[in-house]
Amino acid sequence: MDHESLAKDLIRALRGRRSQVAFSRRLGFRTNVLYTWESGRRWPTAATFLVAARRAGLDIAAALGRFFPSLPAWLARTDPASAEGVAALLTELRGMSPIVDVARRAGRSRYAVARWLSGAAEPRLPDFLRMVDACSLRLLDFVALFADPAALPAASAAWRTLEAQRRAVYEEPLLPAVLLALELPAYRALPRHEPGWIARRLGFPVEDEARCLHRLAEAGQIRKRRGRWSVAPIRTVDTRPDQDAEHRLKRFWAGVGLERLTRKAEGRFSFNVFTISAADLAKLSELHVSYYESMRAVISESWPPERVVAVNLQLFPLDGG
Repeated sequence: MDHESLAKDLIRALRGRRSQVAFSRRLGFRTNVLYTWESGRRWPTAATFLVAARRAGLDIAAALGRFFPSLPAWLARTDPASAEGVAALLTELRGMSPIVDVARRAGRSRYAVARWLSGAAEPRLPDFLRMVDACSLRLLDFVALFADPAALPAASAAWRTLEAQRRAVYEEPLLPAVLLALELPAYRALPRHEPGWIARRLGFPVEDEARCLHRLAEAGQIRKRRGRWSVAPIRTVDTRPDQDAEHRLKRFWAGVGLERLTRKAEGRFSFNVFTISAADLAKLSELHVSYYESMRAVISESWPPERVVAVNLQLFPLDGG
């Protein structure tokens, strides 16, 4: 992703049909600062960009609430369109990822990344986009909070690809597992693709393997090289925009877990039924999210990719509260 070009596109999208001078004045500047931003001669800070989005009519807090799985606590006490809010946002997105890994993915120094995360310094807009990209791997969904990515030249092609991938996952829940299986060293060591190898490895019918491979090849997510399938670079696919489809995916993977439990397959299947105060249930919910983030941090650094794994996390009141 060209983050500088994307930053220019976002600023133009926020300005809309207003003139550069008119929008500059709306933001409280006496000079035509929009010209310097849109030309790339200067850049607004992340907070200034968010203020501009607010002046353009966007509810920043509500938009971020749609982006996160659950509403971050800091949003209730911190203005996201402030230096403190930017640091809190990046810290939320970073989760448990080590600073050195975020810096490597962002292409910036550990010193700069540490200062941005601590609030000691504030990133300019292109670096802010780099940080969102590096911390969340969901930059396009973040951009969609402010403008239609399909209308942004720097993002339109990648957005069309992401939307196609999202639709494919909605229709074929097994696609992510098949993609991961294709990246296993054991698969890459095969002299040629062996029909049924992935199905046996994942424990699914051969016809599921064939259907998923066909769908992935059709979407351009995999291609044949030297007799084996290879995976094209893809972004993290967030399936939450379609809540009904997301619900179906959760039911599918919960069903896979039940099937594996029924035949006493390898894995950890635990339960506990208990009473607890409403306040402590809220704490457990926070721990639930924290555990998932910690797990994702371990996953992101794990090498080599030797096993394809699914995890189902469930926490729910039985009494209907």
